[in-house]
Amino acid sequence: MSEMPINSIQKTQKQILASSNTNFQIELITEIGQEDYLDLIEISKYLVRQFGSQALLTNRNIPKYFNDNTLPFIARQNGTIIGYIIGVPIENFKEEAWAQHDFNMGKNNTLYTYSFVVKEQYQGRGGYAKTLKRIYLNWAVKRNYKYITGHVKQGIAKRFSNDTQIVKTFPEWYGQKTPFEYYRRPL
Repeated sequence: MSEMPINSIQKTQKQILASSNTNFQIELITEIGQEDYLDLIEISKYLVRQFGSQALLTNRNIPKYFNDNTLPFIARQNGTIIGYIIGVPIENFKEEAWAQHDFNMGKNNTLYTYSFVVKEQYQGRGGYAKTLKRIYLNWAVKRNYKYITGHVKQGIAKRFSNDTQIVKTFPEWYGQKTPFEYYRRPL
């Protein structure tokens, strides 16, 4: 039996931020509609391989991340979702032990990148992931965020920029056998 969605909205409420003549567009989501649930759940399976089962989107948790209290962006190609990136104010994680390592907690200036994924067939070609990330970062700046943070496998954060800092390394991250870094980078 499939779990029932919390959200009863059928059609996604969004603002189109960028589009191209190749039928590619980036949308800022204010409320996710049921029409997009299946695509989001399917794409989140790519994250499960890297982060474990807690990264899987479900009918019940999709509205938690795709709403007007977060900064969720969706990339579409020919009307189909090919990726997403979700930013969440760090204050939403104040109960999490890892968040206590961030000196910006409570300053309302840090956006945590909860997830960033693009379907494999769209990675490394056409600039889809780069465009999605660039728009996300620009919108974070427009909302007066000063820092972006997140968790990535050890060694990945140093590729972001020269001023990216590793706040803390976790030997295990939610059952993963590989170390993860909590990073911070200025915008």
